[in-house]
Amino acid sequence: QLQLVESGGGLVQPGGSLRLSCAASGSTLNGYNMAWFRQAPGKEREGVSCILRGGGSSNYADSVRFTISRDNAKNTVYLQMNSLKPDDTGVYYCASRRWYGCSRGAADFDSWGQGTQVTVSS
Repeated sequence: QLQLVESGGGLVQPGGSLRLSCAASGSTLNGYNMAWFRQAPGKEREGVSCILRGGGSSNYADSVRFTISRDNAKNTVYLQMNSLKPDDTGVYYCASRRWYGCSRGAADFDSWGQGTQVTVSS
């Protein structure tokens, strides 16, 4: 299983941008499908975006504002978030899944990072 560490969160004003990073260790990233989830206070964890081993991706939250990417050579997955809104506030988690492709369900993923806080506020 992968060990995952997220970074790049912080406080940003509405309309701003952030790029989250997820550094993987313990195995090579190219064997895994990867996803970003987020969890707002008092809400369930929800899928944001997912990227397959081969590079195809799916956006669940907002296909226009969010872009997932991966750099297998660096063992890192990214989430570029633009035009951020207060509703985007939450803890963002990186997750990995070895088999079966992408999924919106958190229970389908095997390994998780500790999360990085994103706060969108003026």
